[in-house]
Parts: sequence; C-alpha cells; structure tokens
Amino acid sequence: MKLKQLVAAGAILSSASFANAAAQDSEFVVEDIRVEGLQRVALGAALTYLPVQVGDELNTFRVTQLIRSLYSSTHFENVEILRDGNTLVVRVAERPTISNIIFEGNDDIKDEQLQESLDGNGVRVGEPLDKTVLTSIENGLKDFFYSIGKYNADVTAIITPLPRNRVDLKLLFEEGDAAEIAQINIVGNELFSDEELMEAFELQYDTPWWDFLSETRYQQQTLQGDMETLRNHYLDRGYLRFNVDSTQVSMTPEKSGIYIAMNVSEGEQYTISEVELVGDVLGHEEYIEAVLPLTPGELYNQAEVTYTEEFISKYLGRFGYAYPTVTTVPDINDEDKTVKLTLSVDPGKRIYVNRIKFNGNVVTADNVLRQNVSQMEGTWLSNNLLESSKNQLSRLTYMEEVEFETIRIPGSEDKVDVNFNVKEQPSGSFNAGIGYGDRTKLSLQAGIQQDNFLGTGKRVGINLSTVSYQRSAQITYNDPYFTIDGISLGGSIGYSEFDGSDFNVIQYNSKRWSIGANIGYPINEFNRINFGLTYSNVELFNRGYYEQTEQFYNQFTNGEDPDAAIKYDSYLASVSWSRSTLNRGLFPTAGSSQRASFSITTPNSDVNYFKTVFDGKWYFPLSRNQRWSFLARMRLGYGNGYGDIDGNEQILPFTENFTAGGADSLRGFENNTVGPRGIFLGNAGSIVGPDGEPFPGDPANAQISWSQRSLGGNAMALGGIELIVPTPFVEEDMDNSVRTSLFVDVGNVWDTEFDYDRYSQFEVSPNQRGEQVLLDYSDWSLYRSSAGVSVQWISPMGPMVFSFSKAIQQREGDDARFFTFNIGQTF
Repeated sequence: MKLKQLVAAGAILSSASFANAAAQDSEFVVEDIRVEGLQRVALGAALTYLPVQVGDELNTFRVTQLIRSLYSSTHFENVEILRDGNTLVVRVAERPTISNIIFEGNDDIKDEQLQESLDGNGVRVGEPLDKTVLTSIENGLKDFFYSIGKYNADVTAIITPLPRNRVDLKLLFEEGDAAEIAQINIVGNELFSDEELMEAFELQYDTPWWDFLSETRYQQQTLQGDMETLRNHYLDRGYLRFNVDSTQVSMTPEKSGIYIAMNVSEGEQYTISEVELVGDVLGHEEYIEAVLPLTPGELYNQAEVTYTEEFISKYLGRFGYAYPTVTTVPDINDEDKTVKLTLSVDPGKRIYVNRIKFNGNVVTADNVLRQNVSQMEGTWLSNNLLESSKNQLSRLTYMEEVEFETIRIPGSEDKVDVNFNVKEQPSGSFNAGIGYGDRTKLSLQAGIQQDNFLGTGKRVGINLSTVSYQRSAQITYNDPYFTIDGISLGGSIGYSEFDGSDFNVIQYNSKRWSIGANIGYPINEFNRINFGLTYSNVELFNRGYYEQTEQFYNQFTNGEDPDAAIKYDSYLASVSWSRSTLNRGLFPTAGSSQRASFSITTPNSDVNYFKTVFDGKWYFPLSRNQRWSFLARMRLGYGNGYGDIDGNEQILPFTENFTAGGADSLRGFENNTVGPRGIFLGNAGSIVGPDGEPFPGDPANAQISWSQRSLGGNAMALGGIELIVPTPFVEEDMDNSVRTSLFVDVGNVWDTEFDYDRYSQFEVSPNQRGEQVLLDYSDWSLYRSSAGVSVQWISPMGPMVFSFSKAIQQREGDDARFFTFNIGQTF
C-alpha cells in the first residue's frame, strides 16, 4: 500500500513538473528520449520500462503510466519527468545495491533462517534495496519475538551508504530475556484436576531444577498445541461438546512472567449410536468395517475417529488412490446424548507414477538408489511402497537424510512424478587407530573402506593393523546389487600373524591365510539370508603347553618331533539371517536390528567344529524429535566340536575361542582380556589337592601358574545399555553427524568343556616368599562391567570415536583402560 501511495504521489508531482515545463502546450510529439542518472542499470534496460517511443504523443495520462512502469521495475527510488523542447527527459535516482548483509545480536533466530526470510522479500546481496519493505521486515521479526515471550525485543535496520551507490544493511537485534510462565490456570473444569489436564502440556511452570526437559518459556505456537491437547483430552473421553471458550495471556507487573488462563466448558459424555460407511470404498467394505475401531454403544473417541480416517486413506492409498477424501459427519442427539457417525469416502482417481527422480545425490548413481526403491514407474502410486522405499534408502550408510514428495503433472489428473530428495554423507572412510596398554604397548591400525565405491554402492575395503602381538591384512569386497533382484555377492582375502608371547597370553605363534565368498538373498524389505564358504590354512608353532590346549594339540602332535609346527586346513560353511527396521544406516534412533549366524566346518576339514552367534540392537526413542533415545544391546555366542577324527574327539580350536574386551564388546578393557586364563604346570614346587594328596598324574615337583591374559572360551554373553543424549554445544541439525551416549557394558566369556574344578582350591608350595597360597578360580564365572561416555562423529575422513570408559568390576590382572580414540570405527 505504501508503495502505491508513493507511486501515486510521484506521478502527481512529475505530472505537475511536466505541465509546468510544457507551459502553454501540455501535449507534444516525442522526437527524442534522454535518460539521466543511470549508474548500474544499462540504458537499453531502462528504455524497456518506458511505455513511450519516439513519435508517440505524450500527455499527462501517459506520463503517469511511464512513472508507474519505472517504479515497478524495482530499480529506481526516484523518478522525474521533464521536457526539453520536443525531447522527453527522464531523470532517475537508482536504488542502492546491497553490498553486504550483517546480523548482530540474534540468538533465537539463526542467520540462515533470517537470510531465507530476506530472500523471500527480495532483499539479498547484489540486489537493489527497496527501503519500503524494511519496516514490514522489522515488524514481522518483532512479532516473532513477541510470540516466544520476548516482549522487550527490538529489531532495527541500519543502512550504511558506501561509494558507487552501494550500502551495507545491518539488522541489529536486542532480544532481551524471554518471559517465564508464572502460572497456568484452567477455569471451569470439574471432571479433571488441573494437574491431570496439564500433565501432557509442553508449557510448564514451577518445575523442579532437575527437570531440564520442561519448557517454561512462553511460546504462542506451543500454547496453541497445548490447547489442542486439552481439547483432545476431553474429546477422547466422549465429551463431544467440550469447548475452550476463551484464553487470556497477561504479563506480570514487572513484565518478567506470563499468566495464562483457559476458560472451558466441559459438557457431557456422548455415546456412539451408529457408524455408517458411505461412498465408494472399492469393494473393500467388509474388511474396512471389520477393522474399524468405532463401535456402537461405546463412548465417542476423537482419537479413534482420526485414526479411522487416516486408516481408510492409507488403505486406499495402497491401491493407487493417493488423494482420497474421508470425512466423518457427526449427527449429534443432545436429548439422549448419542452421536451417529457417517464416514463419507471419496477415493478420487487412481494415480499412476510417471517418473521417479532423485535430487541431491552427487556421488551415488541414480541406478544404485533405484535398486532400493520399491515403487516402480508406470504402476499406481502406493504410499506403503513410498514409505518402504524411503526406509530402505535411509538405511544405506552413505545416506544422511531422505525425503520424498509427489508432484502432480499439469494437465494430467491421474499422473504424478515422485521426487526423492537425498543428502549424502561420507561413504568412504580412512581407518586409523592408536592405542596403548601396559602389556600391549603401542598399537596401530590403518585402512581404507569405501561403502559406495565410485557411486556404485559396492563395498571395497583394505585394512591393515599392527600391535606388538599381531599383524594382519584383509581385503573385502561386496556387491549388494549383483542382480536386479537384490542378490548380493562378496568375498574376502586375509592374512594374519600372531605372537602370544608379546600378547602375554598362552604361548604360541600362528599364521593364517583365508579366502572366502558369500552370496545373499533378500526375503523381504527387512529380512535377508546369506550363505558363505571360507577356506583357511592355519600354522601353529612355538607353542606353549597349557592345560586347556592339550586335547587340541594331541591330535596333531608328531611323537617323533613333538615341538614341530602344526598345520591344518578347514572349510567353514555358514548361513546367517539378518533383519533391520532401523530408521537410518548410521546413528539410528528408532527400530531394531538382529543377526543370527551358524557356521560349521565341512567333514573333509582337518578340524570339526561349529559356532553360532546372535547380535541384537533395539532403539527406543524417548522424545518426539528422537534426540533422546535408549539403546539395548545383546550378543550371545556358543561353539564346540562335533564328532571325532581318527579317534580324537573334536573340540572347538582355542584359536576360534570367543574373546571380549575392546571397543566392539566391553569398553573399558583392553582387547581380548576378559575370560578364562591359560593354566600351565611348571617344575618348581609341589601341588597338593584339598584332600592332602598330590595332584593326580602330576610330577612330585610341579607348580601351577596361569597367564595374565585371557585364553578365551567357547561361550560368550555380552550386553549393554546406552542413553543417547543431545551433544552439548552442537546444533540439532548435526544429530546425524555427531552422537553422544552414556553407556554401561557388561558380559563375560567362559569355557563349558574344560574342567576347572579339577584345578580349584589347591595349595601351591612354596611361593617366592616361602608361603602357602590358596588359589580359587571360581571368580572366572563372574561378569565384567564398565561404564563411560562415548562421542561419535562422522568427519570427511570417516567415522571417529572418542570413548571415555572405566572398568567397574575387574579381577587382578585385567587390563583396564579409561580413554580410547579411534578413527574409522564401525558403529
């Protein structure tokens, strides 16, 4: 309106100037046009805004048109029309160009949000400044601050002139403190207490200091939500005539607090007398009527009415009717307090998918994303398939965000395009890890893994690690889209060397080569089954003689050369089932994942054993935005030998034992330190059993010893809980890249086959101090636990983990740690 007034005033003044200049003759034929005052706008561009050409007759009406056209171009803030003989002179003053936009003092509104608002009003760097819109922008921002309880807020636009008709624009904010809610009163309620009604409110007052999740600042939008919550509380309990008559919001005298009062009329309860389904439900009347929650004779429930409408809409959407109209018409009988509900259904036209497009994928090829989309082009639009496609895309580890939208095609009532808008995150990672233990000393690991190799969705990895006791290398490959049906194909090649003397566990050295392949089949959207076969060649040498390993060694020992190296081959066949309903591939906050595997060596192997493992994770959101979430983890494992080879009963090779400790199992303990220790007998001293007799079968001069580290065992039980919390000092939009959690890990590893009772409760004599020592191995069955804080961050190099953990329950000799740091940790 202001702009129109300025234009009208300018037109009147310019017309007057023109009339005075024209003097006795106010109309003339234009022989030439001259434009003065141009700086940034080109002459040719300015002439395009003039509705007058040479040879036209100019009068007062056409001058008004000319001025309006120039102002509407948004390039000029002043226009003057003059006459020089038969030459039309247009004198203009251009609007200054915005050189820079500065925001200062804004805390509640981000710079990006402010810039979006300015963009919507045409205020951006490089564009001419229309000063008339600044006042409306200032008032709009003030209204926003008032809506969140900041009644002392002020916004000022400061324009600083610069050379060459440029300006700097600064928006100066004085937000002030937000008014706290001093009291909320509900007036007119008799059926429910204030406390019961306000229990589900987001706005709270007079909360305890430790309730940091409550919202005590006044916000207009939140108040509207709480009023709807109040209304639903009554409507869900049959009070169909409930109404919020009025709402008053007032400030305390010192303007530091807010009083809120809601005046309500409760009414009486209404019962459903009849439910009628009318309209076209495509022949699915029986099914819909069978599952409807609305039942005659029960109290009216608004939540069930809304659910019924949504259910019918989604159900019809499964068959391509994406835009149905479902309306519930209540027929209220106030005399007997009943209501008849008529569900009117109009399915509309069946909608077909014209094209499926992907936006935002810079690295990933479209065909890779298309492999994870259940909705097909040319078929009818299904909301179930669209949601399923979104979930499958979100579970890809190289996708951070996935959204979709349907866009109607102009001129076509039954076709839409589907746009999937994705945001990628680093799919490749550089693995690097540094660790230190008083026994393991310095440990290093490095590797490169690409989950989306060259945008094909294939996983390729090379990993190297070295510690004082082990060196290993592994190459892995997996193609999840080997066939169009979703069959995957993968394989791996690995080599490792292990030195038990440096590990301070049972003494042995080993070399292992392995090569394997696997193939996977999708069962449905959530379930998958994999089959694999791996060949391994193992060589053991420089071995020590421990009680737990003797049975395994005996079947390979050469009587003529008992210290010779042992070699054996195995062919390990495996089958696994996996299920995932997680909402994201990395940093999930809802859903669950489970994996169960069973592996067994084939009868033609040199060793016969089997292993079975179960892994499970369950996420439970604790808040609506899922920034707070609870995670429960469990891992179970068991292995053993089967049958016999050449009369030797088979057991699980100790090299295949389960171990615990480290970032992937029990944080707070060094790798592979939790579980039974190796027992060995020496020749210094004598062993006497509890009955006073020498230990059966042992030399008269023998001494029992044990390793400081774990040998592992054939059974394992690990678990843990985590509270996922918002990361301090990190914005909410970074939740997909940074995660902080408080955790407790618990578990143990044990051996179900070895007879530890045979070695318990005996005396060792003498020790180095000449004392009798009583050893008790019963504590080996106790669990180990740790607690700590973990911060995970997806950087451009890949995932990083900072973990601060402390062992809670540990025995003498357990190697515990308090701080770990890894780059490239797999979550």
